[in-house]
Amino acid sequence: MTTITQTARQPKVPTTSRRVLSIVAAVLMLAAATTLANRVLPGWAYPICGATTAVALVGLALWSGLRPSAIGLDPRTLKRAALVGLAGLTLVALAFGIAMAVPSLRTVFHDGRIGSPDIWQLLWLALIRIPLGTVLIEEIAFRGVLPALFGADHRWRWGPVLGAAGLFGLWHALPSLALTRNAVVASTFGGLPLGVISGLAMLAAAGAGVFLYWWRHTGRGVLAPMLVHFATNSGGLVAAWLVLRG
Repeated sequence: MTTITQTARQPKVPTTSRRVLSIVAAVLMLAAATTLANRVLPGWAYPICGATTAVALVGLALWSGLRPSAIGLDPRTLKRAALVGLAGLTLVALAFGIAMAVPSLRTVFHDGRIGSPDIWQLLWLALIRIPLGTVLIEEIAFRGVLPALFGADHRWRWGPVLGAAGLFGLWHALPSLALTRNAVVASTFGGLPLGVISGLAMLAAAGAGVFLYWWRHTGRGVLAPMLVHFATNSGGLVAAWLVLRG
């Protein structure tokens, strides 16, 4: 007599359970990434850490059941996201140009964290380190994956937006410890304890997170806030380099 053995089929994990697991995994992954990037890894590994974490977060989001469109990676809205992002990039560039032209505003760019890089180091920082190590991971994580895991969709929903923005603020805990090296920050908040300055910086970062999510919401894709973020960080670096050299 032939014995037929049936392999028990594993039940599928409910989508809600996957979402919860994915949120926990994403937060832990980001905590590890910011610790490695700011305290452990050498400078050359910073963009590798950022890009690798971004890819892992996208895979985590897809595993949880989210579609690419939910995390801002829908190719059908790529053109819209690019146009909206370029509009934001232009506004940032205009603001930086005005600040550089007005002597009383030029102190905004006096930042000791920049150091004195040569032109090749500047290109590395502005075109590789910042785009891959900062912009890519932060926009994928805080304007793409986390809001979607929290329940964001095509409508503006404050819960997911504020949840992701709050985590974006916490993400800046370690970088905020060096803010007093900026001339404007030092002159404005220099008398306050470092913990207070750090807290204010994280609050400001959370506000910036809401602002950047607006660009993602308007552009229907993470490319829009990526371009704005790139203009702010890399553009600000180049502007500061020019001001300090002048």
